[in-house]
Amino acid sequence: MGITTFSPWGIPLLNTFILLTSGLTVTAAHHYLVLGSKRATVRALLMTVLLALIFTGLQAYEYVEAPFTIADGVYGAIFFMATGFHGFHVIIGTLFLMVVTLRVVRGHFSQTHAIGFDGAAWYWHFVDIVRLFLFIVVYWWGGL
Repeated sequence: MGITTFSPWGIPLLNTFILLTSGLTVTAAHHYLVLGSKRATVRALLMTVLLALIFTGLQAYEYVEAPFTIADGVYGAIFFMATGFHGFHVIIGTLFLMVVTLRVVRGHFSQTHAIGFDGAAWYWHFVDIVRLFLFIVVYWWGGL
């Protein structure tokens, strides 16, 4: 009681939109890889990484501006643990995508052989799905 939560319709919604858009760009990158367009694949991956970095920056801003701390009851603990754990996975996924981008540039993948790329894309989609859950449970429902 007494905790002022974030409005889900500001930065949380924007960040959710950014992360879901990055899911579209990584899917586009995969599509371009299958088509054999190295340049388009790299561009789509760079866009995905840029969106991931923007997401991380906005989450850091949200942490700095939070009107509560991890010690402020159950909500504060759940908020920082859940979003922090997710943010950690976003950072890992971003690094994964950076490595994949470098590997695409170096020609390590082909139209039929791209297991590392596929792993990064699946990981990134997992991060997207978890963000949807967090938006609904932590930001929207948690603020009611």
